[in-house]
Amino acid sequence: MPLESGLLEILACPACHAPLREQDSELICTDANCGLAYPVRDGIPVLLVDEARRPA
Repeated sequence: MPLESGLLEILACPACHAPLREQDSELICTDANCGLAYPVRDGIPVLLVDEARRPA
């Protein structure tokens, strides 16, 4: 389920404050040094560093 169009414009990575991009059912940090992937559950981004996964 895609997020609202304006939502990504105001969201940022809680760890490094870089912009996020949507990919599958996750929001991915665009910072090359961070790159955390935050889950989106039932259309709601879970922007908790403890819930994020490191990229493979």
